[in-house]
Amino acid sequence: MPEARLAEDPETTIRVRTLFLSDTHLGTKGCQASLLLDFLRDVDADAIYLVGDIVDGWQLKSGWYWPQVHNDVVQKILRKVRKGAHVVYVPGNHDEFLRDYIGTTFGGIEIAESRMHVAADGKRYLVIHGDQFDMVVRHSKWLAHLGDGAYTAALTVNTLLNLVRRRLGLSYWSLSAWAKLKVKNAVNFIGKFEEFLADEARRQGADGVICGHIHHAANRDIDGLAYINTGDWVESCTAVVEHYDGRMEVLHYPSLLRARAAAETEMAGYAESPSRAVA
Repeated sequence: MPEARLAEDPETTIRVRTLFLSDTHLGTKGCQASLLLDFLRDVDADAIYLVGDIVDGWQLKSGWYWPQVHNDVVQKILRKVRKGAHVVYVPGNHDEFLRDYIGTTFGGIEIAESRMHVAADGKRYLVIHGDQFDMVVRHSKWLAHLGDGAYTAALTVNTLLNLVRRRLGLSYWSLSAWAKLKVKNAVNFIGKFEEFLADEARRQGADGVICGHIHHAANRDIDGLAYINTGDWVESCTAVVEHYDGRMEVLHYPSLLRARAAAETEMAGYAESPSRAVA
């Protein structure tokens, strides 16, 4: 199976067996909803897992923010359901209100605490948001909310910074993602989080885990077990796809867009160049 790529024809899509999305944080100003909507137009899947923090209930409680493009994202997912996609919503800590509805179905979307996904190659993956293994969220929710406020402030600065970068012709850059990876405690937290999730998947007899929560996309081996994190749609704009041969891949949508732009530029240059005589 070739690597997933954007087709030259914008009307065609990337076709995959399964799509895993998390941490879109609809209902916040930091959500990259326009990019997410374009991504959902570019990618089609037989099954979709919404791996938590899709809607940000924490922020919506403190102040309502729901522009049309956020509604468009929801409607796009519902259209995929109507077209036959099997959609499972695994709530996270920011949309934990949905955990009261575990086992029910809304608009064709199944709500589940977690799910064991069997890939095309027979491998089993525990699909879970991951906040259950975040000690701050579990035992100090007030501190988690405080940290969320600081994170939101950083995203506001990040938005202003990238407005300037765009005017200067520079690409998107995430201040908050850079800061997290530069802080030793944050790096240690990510490492521990990954180990906890891998251990839980192993305990449940899975070959790997697919999660979200920490906004840090990854696809790597931890002691023989696959650790896969979908990333987010606030900073990195990433998702995980399963190809029809069972292979898992992290897609970084801005990179796919850059590749498309480069290909279009190359094609335009080729079309404008003088034709060569054939020997």
